[in-house]
Amino acid sequence: MAGWVRAAFDLMIEGIPSRQAGEPGEPEAPLHPAGRSACFVCGDDNPSGMKLKFRVTAEGESEAEWTPVPAWEGYPGLIHGGLISTVLDEAMSKAVASTQVRTLTAEMRVRYRRMVETGGRFVIRGKVTERGRRMIRAEAWLESDKGVEHARAWGSFIPAPDGKR
Repeated sequence: MAGWVRAAFDLMIEGIPSRQAGEPGEPEAPLHPAGRSACFVCGDDNPSGMKLKFRVTAEGESEAEWTPVPAWEGYPGLIHGGLISTVLDEAMSKAVASTQVRTLTAEMRVRYRRMVETGGRFVIRGKVTERGRRMIRAEAWLESDKGVEHARAWGSFIPAPDGKR
């Protein structure tokens, strides 16, 4: 078994630590040590990145505004489904990070409900739906600025091994 897989398994067995009730999350500190972030979705240091700015509420929900550009199209005028799943994964990751646990996405499922058009104004939201000893589950959705849902995702997250993420 690879060392990092074993480390992740060991962390799962130990359980997932909790933050104190009512403490607001600080997702950027544990996700991007040393003040540098090359994350494709939210990193300021990635010249090719999307540079989305997520906020995390006191309840641990994440949200960001998103206006997709032509460079992210699959078909003319329509945003590639892989990028839609990417921003949904990031919204879930930010919500999970608000629990002060460093995790990795273990599994993700996406339902595409409506086309996402280039230049449209959208809001991406994510929240933790279940917190177990070995796994955290989350959900995210992409909706238009009028509140119409375009995509939804469900994910499972496991603790990241030391030195990862």
